[in-house]
Amino acid sequence: MLRVFAAITLSIATFISLGTVCAQQTNPFFGHIGKVKYKSGFSMDDYWVWCGSVIKDEKGTYHMFASRWPKKFPFHPTWMVASEIVRAESPTPEGPYTFKEVVLPARGAQYWDGRSTHNPSISKYGDKYILFYMGSTHPFDDPKDASQLSLNSVYATVGRSNKRIGVAIADALTGPWKRLDKPVLDSKPNTFYSFLTSNPAPLIRKDGSVLMVFKGRAYGQKYPYQSSQKIGIAYAKSIQDTFTVLNNNLPLFADAAYSEFEDPFLWEDKDGLHLLMKDMTSKMTGEHHAGVLFHSKDGVKWVIDKQPKAYSRLLQFEDGKEITMGQLERPFVLFEKGKPVCMFFATMDGKGGFENGTKSWNIAIPVN
Repeated sequence: MLRVFAAITLSIATFISLGTVCAQQTNPFFGHIGKVKYKSGFSMDDYWVWCGSVIKDEKGTYHMFASRWPKKFPFHPTWMVASEIVRAESPTPEGPYTFKEVVLPARGAQYWDGRSTHNPSISKYGDKYILFYMGSTHPFDDPKDASQLSLNSVYATVGRSNKRIGVAIADALTGPWKRLDKPVLDSKPNTFYSFLTSNPAPLIRKDGSVLMVFKGRAYGQKYPYQSSQKIGIAYAKSIQDTFTVLNNNLPLFADAAYSEFEDPFLWEDKDGLHLLMKDMTSKMTGEHHAGVLFHSKDGVKWVIDKQPKAYSRLLQFEDGKEITMGQLERPFVLFEKGKPVCMFFATMDGKGGFENGTKSWNIAIPVN
């Protein structure tokens, strides 16, 4: 009897320690993701398109900030070398979106973000528009041929190591955009982000302070990535201040019970902070690269939702056809009146894996 009691006690303790207990189901996406219209979202014939972030202006027009780079070069790793952030417009959340302009073009190798801008995340605070993004640079001539761009190339090696998070500010969504002179979150020796910082997921609070979830990698022995990716959270007093990484410079979700995560999206409501991420190993959701949902009161201690899976790579389209997307990444949620109305993802055709896709675009999916 004592053995049975001990076994039950151990099972309960293990279950609680994994953080899988949530007071109630607060997943607004599970079972509420609608059908995809084939002409929704944003694509460009001669470009790889990725990283959609959307905001609505005072006149009701929706503006998508996205990344693009030429299709004459391979998808991966060209985004680290030659991506640029662009803006597109639509009268509806789902689109289709029409290209309008390049927002953050290449501006020269001497700048920290001089060769590539990527991972846009658009917000508004007061009368200013705030664009967080990842930038990178390298000292080499522009590549002439696709064969020059491989994961082991000098372009990819240097471009990856120079990835940092920065901010641009404008009075209007049409610009002009003023970039800050330095990254707002640089790398730091002897931390999980000693090699790079990337994938900014900012939350500008009412007092102007900013919480930002991000991805980092440390220098290590695993070429070319150096180390596995980790998720961290940082704080700044304002959008123009340098960020300080919280949690004693340690990554979130470091316990072995958790999966490896990427592509965070952070928001806040009356119930606290919420974090949507891509489940890299399927450990939390049971599906490779599905979305997983967490909740927190302080941004450091996170609890997984009772229904962990927020979305699947298996999408249903307007004609009833179901398609498992090759890639479904970079989730971004558009809220109106405090409710999620549309989810945006970077997606790709093919069987999965960047090398197997022939087209990438930003897809828009209604939330019912």
